[in-house]
Amino acid sequence: MRRTHASPKRPVSGLAGPYGHPFHPMLVPVPIGAWLSAAVLDVAARSGYESGTLARAATWVIGVGIVGAALAAVPGLLDLLLVPVRTRVRGMALLHVTANSAALVVFVVDLVLRWNAPTDRAAPTAPFVLTLVGVVLMATGAFLGGELTFRYGLRVADQHDQAAGFRTADLREAVSESVSEWHRPGSAR
Repeated sequence: MRRTHASPKRPVSGLAGPYGHPFHPMLVPVPIGAWLSAAVLDVAARSGYESGTLARAATWVIGVGIVGAALAAVPGLLDLLLVPVRTRVRGMALLHVTANSAALVVFVVDLVLRWNAPTDRAAPTAPFVLTLVGVVLMATGAFLGGELTFRYGLRVADQHDQAAGFRTADLREAVSESVSEWHRPGSAR
């Protein structure tokens, strides 16, 4: 029997994404990619080749990462509302939020320090170090997010739906079932 009430598998709001397709994991590649790119650009800027250009690019992608992180946080916080308290998943989700929030704060400070820095050379030492610290915090949060999603199945399909994918031998039948579920009026999805 399929559960239709609020659960960690079901969204609390349309802003969180439809059942089985949460928006949070779709949005997190933006800050992850941007902030990793900033670290690579900073390291490359320290090589001496086009240092100013690379440092400016790092500054801009840090800004892109900040916007992306803020956008990813909204559905992530909505997902957190459904996680039962006093569970392993709740504790891990709170660590995930803490690590990512700390990374966001570090990158905001990093951006502020870079904004008025000279633009003809690599980023000063403090912003460079902040970028590296931010990447470590972000990687920690991303690891915990992966655990929540891939190990504990937070906001992914119910076990019933997952098991059906392993029972279905015919791909056309599986696609047809999925499409009809999406288009059925009053569907739990």
